[in-house]
Amino acid sequence: MDIEHLQQWIGRSEQVEERIAAFPANGLAATLDRSDPPYDDGTVLPPCWHWLYFLAPSRHGELGPDGHAARGGFLPPVPLPRRMWAGSRLEFHAPLCIGRRLRRVSTVKDVALKSGRGGALVFVTVAHRVLDGETLCVEEEQDIVYRAAPQPGAPTPTPKPAPEDATFSRVIHPDPVLLQRYSALTFNGHRIHYDRDYCLHHEGYPGLVVHGPLLATLMLDLLRRNDPGARVARFSFRAQAPIFDLHDFSVHGAPDPDGETVRLWVRRHDGALAMSATAALTKGQDT
Repeated sequence: MDIEHLQQWIGRSEQVEERIAAFPANGLAATLDRSDPPYDDGTVLPPCWHWLYFLAPSRHGELGPDGHAARGGFLPPVPLPRRMWAGSRLEFHAPLCIGRRLRRVSTVKDVALKSGRGGALVFVTVAHRVLDGETLCVEEEQDIVYRAAPQPGAPTPTPKPAPEDATFSRVIHPDPVLLQRYSALTFNGHRIHYDRDYCLHHEGYPGLVVHGPLLATLMLDLLRRNDPGARVARFSFRAQAPIFDLHDFSVHGAPDPDGETVRLWVRRHDGALAMSATAALTKGQDT
């Protein structure tokens, strides 16, 4: 692993502009089984729905064997086969409105080599800033982790149990249609989300993998269902263990006593903690 070569990508930046269209938001609302009024020009996007926009339209011939864009462009060419969105830290400063032409500026902030139970891990941190003109709307730091394929017979790490003190919850059925629709909305070609043969025989997964950002979106959606008047000022999440389409899972929330912070988490069918998150709230307009 030539980490010094990979660290030459630190500081690399790219900029994308896009008019925020209504269809992706309406598509996600339908995918989440919401009964919202139609999203149209002027509607404020719910938190983290900006992930539906600023997508890279990689040509089909430029994709790698896993369905992602071939490495070595904006992101460093990490020579490890498994890639996962491990978590993000976001701040929401101003609303993102449908119909506006917005700009996202992305910068590779860090590339770090670490060691885990299964071998080498490379963490790539990308900073995103979404702007409406000169107004900063969203700041995000996104952690992407690359790791080696598991060795045959290697033990599976035991995840820690999910909390049991939920105040509100929702059960999710992760059928292949849900995963396919989310992949389509985010133009995500990663085969672990729709190609079962690839999951089983190339990456060693027992089933289709539920997207990390979909889990994060479901946690925020649960918060909106429980408290429609809450405005999210900050949100952070961290993936803890994978979820597959083989079993139902559940999303949970519990407000802290201060009334300004909500703990959110995703619980697997076996009780394991799959994702943990914290949302800091400011009471105000509907999210």
